[in-house]
Amino acid sequence: MVTMPGLDRPVLREADAAARHLARICFKTGPPVHTGVELEWTVHDAADPARPVDPDRLRRALGRHSPTTLDGGSPAEPLAHGGAVTVEPGGQVEISTPPRPSVAALISATERDIDQLTGLLEAGGLVLGDTGIDPWRVPRPVVETPRYRAMRCVFDRRGPAGRTMMYSTAGLQVCLDAGEAPELPARWAAVHAVGPPLLAAFATADRHAGRRTGWASARMAAWLAIDPARTRPVWSPHRADRDPVAAWTEYVLAAPLLCLRGAGTDWTPPAGVTFADWIDGALPRPPTTDDLDYHVSTLFPPVRPRGYLEIRYLDAQPDRDWRIALAVLAALFAEPGTVAAALDAAGPVGDRWHAAARYGLADPPLARAAAALFELALSALPRLHLPADVHEETSRGIRRRLAAAERGLR
Repeated sequence: MVTMPGLDRPVLREADAAARHLARICFKTGPPVHTGVELEWTVHDAADPARPVDPDRLRRALGRHSPTTLDGGSPAEPLAHGGAVTVEPGGQVEISTPPRPSVAALISATERDIDQLTGLLEAGGLVLGDTGIDPWRVPRPVVETPRYRAMRCVFDRRGPAGRTMMYSTAGLQVCLDAGEAPELPARWAAVHAVGPPLLAAFATADRHAGRRTGWASARMAAWLAIDPARTRPVWSPHRADRDPVAAWTEYVLAAPLLCLRGAGTDWTPPAGVTFADWIDGALPRPPTTDDLDYHVSTLFPPVRPRGYLEIRYLDAQPDRDWRIALAVLAALFAEPGTVAAALDAAGPVGDRWHAAARYGLADPPLARAAAALFELALSALPRLHLPADVHEETSRGIRRRLAAAERGLR
């Protein structure tokens, strides 16, 4: 690894150097302490949810909290309790929270930031959606940047799913520490394995653009249809013994470029060029570690390692149900024993992503696994030390999900 004149980051001339960088940046091991959450919503006119919302209206409503992609002169101030506001290509609004060492503290701070965001939007006649895909409007761009234009161009090569994902979907992301190095393989496997049953149990995206889609989660259906090289899961029960770092490195280097940053406005890369090809000299200049970091930001598997484990497979939830999903995942990964039990329960259905998106809990194997996971989460919930009222509300929510899973078995 050498530094080229005019480039302020180390140049990558071999795959081994890229692998070492990915291991250092993407898998930061240590005691599992912190939890984070990222909440995304579609945004609608309060009087007519099917009416398009233009970027100027969003910018005025968000004011000093507008991201620079929406307003180049904005100070992009975080919300009062630390949540950073971003706006996605279709006008979806997202809050990314600072990680907290306590789930109770995370819930409290996030709720107050949601209240603040809701107030800002309400003053502009806008409301947050409550499903994983826009139920009323067809996909249309709201925010344009060189990155988003390049994404659209590349995704269009494979069909319309990319535009649906970019402009119409909203997800809930939960972020967990990777854990101590000896624990990483089990946590990595379990966080993937529980994905299909939890996706099925928390699916909220069955209506899009005014019609039934035939999918429990049309949001996940769109993700799965974009490009398997950048959206398929990294872990599979059929290759469960793969080292997480090696599997992720192989995934990253084999993925085609989505954006090729430059001074102009056209960041569209040549078709089919992977990051490994770039290292091997496929483009006029060699890549840097900064290019590798940016490439990683354009990969969208259900679980993405970013130093921590970013869980990306859940639909946006109505009202305060995001707390239920957060608590379930936090409880399942509270200690090695629950991680092992979760993997045992979900491992047999760990590859049923398509069935989860299509059928939800109407798929009996997924319903059975989901019920087992909810039972396990209920038993582990006291370890989160939630305030009594939050614990009780969360417990009721998990029991409601458990009952829904059990109905899927009848």
